[in-house]
Amino acid sequence: MSRGGARSRTPTPGRQRTVAAAPEGAGAVDPVVAAWADYLAAARQLDGVRRDAATAAGEQARSVQAAREELSTVRTRLAPQESRLRERGVPAISLMPTPPEVTEATRSMAGGPAAVLAGLRTARAQADAADAALAARGLFGPSAWSAGPRNLLVYGPLALLVPLLQVVVLLTTGAGTATVAALVCGLPMPAVAFAAGWTGVGRLFPAGPGGRVDRTARLGALVCLVPAVLVSAVLLLAVLAG
Repeated sequence: MSRGGARSRTPTPGRQRTVAAAPEGAGAVDPVVAAWADYLAAARQLDGVRRDAATAAGEQARSVQAAREELSTVRTRLAPQESRLRERGVPAISLMPTPPEVTEATRSMAGGPAAVLAGLRTARAQADAADAALAARGLFGPSAWSAGPRNLLVYGPLALLVPLLQVVVLLTTGAGTATVAALVCGLPMPAVAFAAGWTGVGRLFPAGPGGRVDRTARLGALVCLVPAVLVSAVLLLAVLAG
């Protein structure tokens, strides 16, 4: 009995390990729970990185689209300015960027689509300023007038030139042979003045946005004809009266 009691009080090796392992595992974290927590943290971090990348890609795509639209606008603005400068005698080589300017532009646009967009917006602002300066300078010039008053500056002097000479001949020589010769020579002069005015308007005033020069042909013909008819009538009456 004493042996049985002694045997029952002696701990077995299995029980000894269980009792010894219990105090050590009581305060420890379960490896499965720790691994799951690490996985969730990594997944959240990866999702944040993915969202940041998607946002950056979207912003870059919008910047690229905006830069393309801005480039089209700037090209549209620069084309008529280049044409106007060439018509005014500016050499074509002066309208091309120099190598240092190209290098500086390339360096400023190395930051990606956002930098390119900023550069294009700056270029458009400069084009607007150039248009405003040209408009301010030409505000009181004939090129800023409407076609009718502007073309009168060409048709008018040509239409009055021959009639004035006829009047001078009449006042100088009186109603004689010279006046008759001036009358006869002045008959085709309205057509000559109109042709000269037609050519002069095309030379002095460049074509508009449509590519055609508004020569106001009816107004030019009327301006060239009326003075000649009036002076011819005066000369004829003077000859008949003489």
